[in-house]
Amino acid sequence: MTHTNAPGAALAPLDLDAVLLLVDVQQGFEDQEYWGPRDNPDAERHMVALIEAWRATGRPIVTVQHDSVRGPLTPGTPGHALKPQIAQVPVELHVTKTVNSAFYGTPDLHAWLRERGARQVVIAGIMTNVCNETTARMAGNLGYDVLFPIDAMHTFDMAGPDGVTIPAAELARVTAAVLHRAGFAQVVRTEAVLEAAAMVPGPSDQPVGA
Repeated sequence: MTHTNAPGAALAPLDLDAVLLLVDVQQGFEDQEYWGPRDNPDAERHMVALIEAWRATGRPIVTVQHDSVRGPLTPGTPGHALKPQIAQVPVELHVTKTVNSAFYGTPDLHAWLRERGARQVVIAGIMTNVCNETTARMAGNLGYDVLFPIDAMHTFDMAGPDGVTIPAAELARVTAAVLHRAGFAQVVRTEAVLEAAAMVPGPSDQPVGA
């Protein structure tokens, strides 16, 4: 099934147990010499806005942390740590992983979501076209309702097999197109998610806490 919601479009109210999944928001991604130029300088600000909305409405937050075997995200190095905006956030679950998908980590994210009965996942973090996209594809295949706020994440320029460098913003656009067209996720904007998070599902769609 292909989702039809375009970025910026209004969303239905989020489930009261919709899970905010913050993927690999780690200090090592600040190493521009290693990663190269990035897109979307507002990504972290939008992540914080989502966190604040989830905390205000009592929805669950999950953090994911990547354990690399080398490079800036290697355990025991300063870059492995979560960024300050994320590190102090109370969470219901913290997952560590060594591959791209958050569903292949410890503890088992899929088992945890099933145990809670959660069906809706909102993915934010780093990198748009790598761990975020891989996690969204798997979540979609597992049957979750996936929201992908494209402005609450970022990626970096990458060289293709032909040696030509593709700008980060173009890579993000391709990820958005694939996830949207193939029906893995609804690609949206943070503003739309925040509006949907403030509403209680039901006929009246009243703000949470009203």
